[in-house]
Amino acid sequence: MAKHDVDLSLLFHALADPTRRSILTRLARGPAPVSELAEPTGLRLPTVMRHLSVLEDAGMIATEKDGRVRTCAMVPEALTPMRTWLDEQRAIWESRLDRLDAYVKTVMENREK
Repeated sequence: MAKHDVDLSLLFHALADPTRRSILTRLARGPAPVSELAEPTGLRLPTVMRHLSVLEDAGMIATEKDGRVRTCAMVPEALTPMRTWLDEQRAIWESRLDRLDAYVKTVMENREK
């Protein structure tokens, strides 16, 4: 995976906003109409629609219009690239910390001798 993968940037950007994270938290329970998603935010509908557009551009939600009602649903598999990247970073840092721990133990043992 490229270091600056566009999809990763879109995902992290989408999750950077607390309103978008709360929308995703709600959608994790199941699909919902835009009006229901907008209600707890206290934001005007056009502002909520911009948030939904960011989530949709990142591939994290899918929307469907039926008459006058637009319904949003979460796309959980969109998080896979982010999860993969985070797992890779965790492995790198755990390895570094393990090496640091081994080095500190060696230094401490040498000081005791």
